[in-house]
Amino acid sequence: MDRETIEQLIKDRGVSKVQVGGFDLDGVLRGKYISRDKFLSSFDDGIGFCDVIFGWDCGDHLYDNSRFTGWHTGFPDLRARFVPESFRLIPWEARTGFAQVEYYSPDGPPLPICPRQVLKRVAARAEGMGYRPRMAAEYEFFLFEETPRSLEERGFHELRPESPGMYCYSILRAAARADFVQILMDQLGDFGIEIEGLHTETGPGAFEACIRYADAVGAADSAGLFKTAVKILSARQGLMASFMAKWNADMPGCGGHIHQSLIGFESGANLFAGSPCSKLAEHYIAGQQEALPELAPLLLPTINSYKRLVPGLWAPTAATWGVENRTNSLRLVPGSSDGATRVETRIPGADASPHLAMAACLAAGLHGIQHQLTPTAPTTGSAYEEAGAPGLPRSLADATTRMRESALARDWFGDEFIDHFCRSREWECREFEKAVTDWEVRRYFEVI
Repeated sequence: MDRETIEQLIKDRGVSKVQVGGFDLDGVLRGKYISRDKFLSSFDDGIGFCDVIFGWDCGDHLYDNSRFTGWHTGFPDLRARFVPESFRLIPWEARTGFAQVEYYSPDGPPLPICPRQVLKRVAARAEGMGYRPRMAAEYEFFLFEETPRSLEERGFHELRPESPGMYCYSILRAAARADFVQILMDQLGDFGIEIEGLHTETGPGAFEACIRYADAVGAADSAGLFKTAVKILSARQGLMASFMAKWNADMPGCGGHIHQSLIGFESGANLFAGSPCSKLAEHYIAGQQEALPELAPLLLPTINSYKRLVPGLWAPTAATWGVENRTNSLRLVPGSSDGATRVETRIPGADASPHLAMAACLAAGLHGIQHQLTPTAPTTGSAYEEAGAPGLPRSLADATTRMRESALARDWFGDEFIDHFCRSREWECREFEKAVTDWEVRRYFEVI
């Protein structure tokens, strides 16, 4: 969408303000409202945006180990430039537009640690190899009859899911929330995010949504906006949506699976198609088997992420692959046509930044193609019982150490990003180490 088209849309729809925002390292959309005139006058050069959004965690606690920004720099402004093709009207807010931003250094170049810029760099390398990445996200999330105030008042205990019981693919449960389903699918569609499928998942109040595929950056944009929009629309229905990877030890976690294929620039064909897939797809799978354990913090970015990786609860535990086998980290989906053949990476949780998770998947797959890697034999039974399979890191601390030392990670993402992102994950680990958990109190309070 060009400026002229946007200006005409703003005029025709009587837009008075524009919500602008971009994604931080944790995939949180940070933004603000600006007037219509401010938006139009800043269209070409963008606006200033405090760089603190890359200097604190998801709870707005400042990192004490950041070299990029902090008290020592005074938290100056970055340049936030509008992404023209992202402009749209917000269906649930009258006379309001939305524009996504991506971040640039004050002196002009793209900000190396901006998640959208990170994915753009990896996608550009794919295009340089002759491939156009096509990706899509599917998200599992839980709905609760809660508000931010009710959670605080009860200390996040005794949470009330939207409905009881384990009702995966339940028409009954989904129909009981037909108002929410209709609002979610229709208003997200009007917002430019097409939901191809929505159904209840295994767990009380659990849902899963599949977002239509797009180019890599567009798919990540849609995925990030989807999560934010679901939270907004849920709240307007008196509900709260959570994409936390594992909110209850007895329940399945929330996956943020990523579907991928590569399209040939010249042929326009899906280069993964074959029987059951092409040799190129096998190299791509092998690259993910080898590289994703080194890039795990981009897929599993929180302390809680690793609690989801347990046998028998629909999440992978090793870097295995198989054809139409959901016990693996990598599921090859032959599809009903050549165009639908794809690889589903099931490692990421719903808590991952979509831009960084997609960048990791794409970089790992391209690594496999570059080096003509060969995957392990496909799993035909349960991957949970497969001996000797390449393992995944078991904690954020271990995963971060491994990524910091990875030459592959630095090659694909650059020293500046890897150093800053690893510092942010090390901060997360140290914050957790200071916490006293309910488990510790129950175990030690009386007996020790």
